[in-house]
Amino acid sequence: MEKLTIKIILTVVALALTGCSSSEKELEVVPDKSAQALFVDARSALDSGLYQKAIQILGAIDSRFPFGPISHQVQLDLIYAYYKSGDAAQGIALTDRFLRLNPNNSNIDYVYYMRALINISTEDNLFQDFAGIERSDRDPTASRSAFTDFKRIITEFPESKYAADSRKRMISIRSRLAQYEISVAKFYLERDAYASAANRGR
Repeated sequence: MEKLTIKIILTVVALALTGCSSSEKELEVVPDKSAQALFVDARSALDSGLYQKAIQILGAIDSRFPFGPISHQVQLDLIYAYYKSGDAAQGIALTDRFLRLNPNNSNIDYVYYMRALINISTEDNLFQDFAGIERSDRDPTASRSAFTDFKRIITEFPESKYAADSRKRMISIRSRLAQYEISVAKFYLERDAYASAANRGR
């Protein structure tokens, strides 16, 4: 039985390594094509779930044709690709840059929405969720940032197609923040810091 378990583990590791190597093979040098032709390739990669490949192509378009007619759409797709690939740092950096340089863009509500989703994603932990580990005491900074962006959408862009979902997510985040305050209050109670616990309760 023990040998069988070891074999299963080795098989899973081998498959994971194979998957990594195949993903690396997909990342080839971006060909010298027009912006439109590369954009078609990038969209195809996105549709196929090849987010790293899409990031590579979109990044190439962004650097080679920074002021082209599709430059804004390229950046929007790149934000989405970073989100789907789990690269929160790059995704947030790009959303911040886009908002700074294009404050009046017609898709600005989408950018705020994506930044909020990326911030929420940084709190996901598949292994802790699977193990049922309570994480209400984790740092709520990302949740607060997401809440701010969702609130901005429903107040500044009430007709946005992202407004309804933003409102639902705000309710969920408020509950998560309340759990955090309760967790901190319990921490203070356990140390007889009653004034601090009462402040958290309020």
